[in-house]
Formats: sequence, C-alpha cells, structure tokens
Amino acid sequence: MNDDDRVAAGFAAGDEHSVEAVYRRWRPLVHSLARRSLGDEREAEDVTQQVFLAAWRGRAGYRPGPGGLGAWLTGITRHKVADALEARTRRTRAAEAAARAFQDLARCPAPQARPELEPERAVDRVLVLGELARLPSAQQRVMCLAFYGDLTQTQIAARTGMPLGTVKSHMRRALQLLRLSLEARPLPAP
Repeated sequence: MNDDDRVAAGFAAGDEHSVEAVYRRWRPLVHSLARRSLGDEREAEDVTQQVFLAAWRGRAGYRPGPGGLGAWLTGITRHKVADALEARTRRTRAAEAAARAFQDLARCPAPQARPELEPERAVDRVLVLGELARLPSAQQRVMCLAFYGDLTQTQIAARTGMPLGTVKSHMRRALQLLRLSLEARPLPAP
C-alpha cells in the first residue's frame, strides 16, 4: 500500500490527520481545476473549500478504484464547478431581469394629460406617484404597467415573465398598501 492509499484509507475512516494530508496533497489539483474552469480566483477558492467539505461529509461513500482518492476528488470538483457555473448563470439572469425591470419602470409612460383636469389632479398625481415610489420594486412595476401602460394582468405577466398569479398578488398587495398609506394622509386644505 503506497502513501496515497494509506492517506485515503485514513480519510475514509474519519482520521483527522488524514484530512490534513489529503488537503495538502490534492488541494493544488482541485484548485487548479476550479480556477481553469471558472476563470476566477475567489470562486476557485470557494469551490476548493466546498469540494473538501463535501468529500469529508461523503467520505463513507468513497470506494477505492482506478485513480484513487484523486479521481474521486476530481469528480466532486467537476460537480462543484458545474454548481458554481449554474449559480453564476442564475445571478446573471437575476441581474438582467432587474435591469429590465428598472428599464420598464423608467419607460413607464406618463399619464395622458387632460388640461381641463390638470389643476385638480396635480396634487393627487404627486401624492400617488410618491406612494408608488415607496412600494417594493415588483409591486411598483406591476402597478406602473397596469395604470400607466394600460396593460391587463395577463399582458403584464407575458411582458415581465412573472406567473399570472404573482402579478395578481403583487397588484392586490400594492393596492392595499396604497389605500392604507393614502387613507393615513391628511386631506389637503381647500
């Protein structure tokens, strides 16, 4: 039995000294695989730690085979790298969705001006816009698209990619919040 096999057997048995030896021996391999795959040093460090933590937790499932413990760790590394890439993709998609939401809100059309109602509605419009700005972003977006974009809930769901039930929930909660906050405000003096 060579050194690697002895260390692997101790690791599988739960020997803490073997864990240190395993880390020293295979950390450079795991880290370089992660760094090459991810292209980011910090992410590679995170993945390296995740690999050794997963290996320690799953050590009972280790079975010596061709390539030994190094091959087993390499397999765990591949899975952890795939998880990190998937998480990166999710973060990118979330950031893009947030940017689209912000753009939709920024492009939210202004209400159609009706000169004969302007003096009476100016204060109301300022109050409502101020309260809209205080809503959570998803509710704000739904309300803006509904009232200023004149879209139905179904159209909002299609445009934003949100499920229809979510759009309805956001609208209901937003209307409740608006009602509560506007009712709490004192009426302007005539």
